[in-house]
Amino acid sequence: VLQGYAAEMDNPLMAHLISPELQNKKDILFGNMEEIYHFHNSHKNVLTFCLPPEFQMEDFQIYEKYCQNKPRSESLWRQFSDSIFFQECQRKLDHKLSLDSYLLKPVQRITKYQLLLKEMLKYSKNCEGAEDLQEALTSILGILKAVNDSMHQIAITGYDGNLNELGKLLMQGSFNVWTDHKKGHTKVKDLARFKPMQRHLFLHEKAVLFCKKREENGEGYEKAPSYSYKHSLNMAAVGITENVKGDAKKFEIWYNAREEVYIIQAPTPEVKATWVNEIRKVLT
Repeated sequence: VLQGYAAEMDNPLMAHLISPELQNKKDILFGNMEEIYHFHNSHKNVLTFCLPPEFQMEDFQIYEKYCQNKPRSESLWRQFSDSIFFQECQRKLDHKLSLDSYLLKPVQRITKYQLLLKEMLKYSKNCEGAEDLQEALTSILGILKAVNDSMHQIAITGYDGNLNELGKLLMQGSFNVWTDHKKGHTKVKDLARFKPMQRHLFLHEKAVLFCKKREENGEGYEKAPSYSYKHSLNMAAVGITENVKGDAKKFEIWYNAREEVYIIQAPTPEVKATWVNEIRKVLT
């Protein structure tokens, strides 16, 4: 793919087949696929997974970068998928599948690593190296979570600031949210207690963002939801109440000495516990 497509975009003999709008768009279409290729060339042996977790996390973050670019890549591909240039490249390579099938491979591969490691662990209990395999699996699962979280984060719209300034994205997920503010109209306050809002929360090290999830129509990555930014709370002024009477799935996030109170209902008690623990870590 890199030689038969990407390199050919720089080939002067093929330049006449590339439309002006597609020229200089190689980085968007292929992302950092070349970086992934070189990484795997130097880690061909599966045993190289058994490295210190810090090393793996850093190296496998190249997948996060690739996945973040994937929506832009797919959008570009849809515009030019019937290009004579791509047809000619496919003919020369004698590929049965078109380029987009191969551009999906890195995304599919990162999800397969966890399955491979789980299978290896199943047959390696009480054996030498089992601890290393477990560390490698933990790292891969951490990377998959980071990839998934970052794919949601890049879909946030309407936020004026720089999301990178909010620190690392720790958690994201959908919740029912009730508000109870000391300020504001009484009727609004009373109504808010009974009718929950559907909100997608993004917990960063420095702030928690409240967004409204919007499902998109389309194909592939265009089908992915977007998140319309509503408001955020600075973690420096946030407090948490772990239990809300009458519901094991609810907890409270309050702001400015309970001037604003947000009652959050998680899908399950387990999800609630994970969020409460993560928020407590940020606050301590």
